[in-house]
Amino acid sequence: MKPLAFEINKKEINTSARVGTLTLPNGTYETPIFMPVGTQATVKTLDPDEIKEVSEGLILGNTYHLWLQPGDEIIKAHGGIRGFMQWKGSLLTDSGGYQVFSLSKQRTIEEAGVHFRHHKSGAPLFLSPEKSIKIQENLGADIAMSFDECPPFNSDKAYMEESVDRTSRWAKRGFDAHTKKDQALFGIVQGGPYMDLREKSLEALKKIGFDGYAIGGLSVGETKEEMQKVLGKLLPQMPEKKPRYLMGVGTPEDFFEAVKRGVDMFDCVNPTRLARHGTAYTREGRVNIGKNKFSEDMNALSESCECKVCTTYTRSYLRHLFKANEHLGARLVTYHNLHFFKSLMANIRKAIKADRLNDFHDAFMSRYLVK
Repeated sequence: MKPLAFEINKKEINTSARVGTLTLPNGTYETPIFMPVGTQATVKTLDPDEIKEVSEGLILGNTYHLWLQPGDEIIKAHGGIRGFMQWKGSLLTDSGGYQVFSLSKQRTIEEAGVHFRHHKSGAPLFLSPEKSIKIQENLGADIAMSFDECPPFNSDKAYMEESVDRTSRWAKRGFDAHTKKDQALFGIVQGGPYMDLREKSLEALKKIGFDGYAIGGLSVGETKEEMQKVLGKLLPQMPEKKPRYLMGVGTPEDFFEAVKRGVDMFDCVNPTRLARHGTAYTREGRVNIGKNKFSEDMNALSESCECKVCTTYTRSYLRHLFKANEHLGARLVTYHNLHFFKSLMANIRKAIKADRLNDFHDAFMSRYLVK
């Protein structure tokens, strides 16, 4: 069996959106799909049964953090992340590249790899394309990612071209080092705002021949218009019959714009990170449940939501949990937010199948006023 199969079942007539079926060794999933982030082999605050309820069954693990703690060999001894956290679904692991370049203040980039410092202890570390692949094989994910450099979006073009060329060479080295036959491997397109470099990066990856292709280096501080411009020009050139993954992008408004341009897969920490600070996603926009105005509010967090949080608890109670610093508050809002994202993506797929994605987008945004 191949580690990944992808079939396009429906193309929307008004946009470039499509509904597909993604088959992995540990599950089959309909796309477009949102994947919750489980950085430390846990989607923060939730247990595996809850994660199953509020996800499609495909989540992320973080190579950098799990390599440092507890170590990929310990996780391998458990049979990979799935055995380690008792997760019955599928997993995607990132390469660790983003964390190397975002968390470490001291680093030296060489052809061999990157020398850098532990983001907490300052201890010297080294990560290469081959090492990243080995760690991800030990972690046992269904989908592994190629090791890449993620420079700032607006780096000068000369440096960006140097970075893109190096990332392409790293991608080939990682591809050659990859030996786990039941694990898919994706390449990551870089190049910042420079479309000729994005195209150069994509062409190099296509020649290598990955199981899927990711778009990196977006949602890193650029404007929405800049992101949409890159997606609009790049996606039509990406292999049509391979899954397309937009890394680190995850707000409702971004989903619509990216899906319309042909993206199949998303991940982001937004729904879980904001939940821990008391911010909930609803059809009526984002709600900060810690505000005083909710102290006596007997309504549900969202009247239009059918999750167990919204059908059980009042806004007043949720506000109390956050004001009292009770962990249950973060758990409940995290559960709700992921349920909201799962339901939104299901409705996007439904709209694509009916050739009504633009209508659904307009109707959704008419109610969704970001606060």
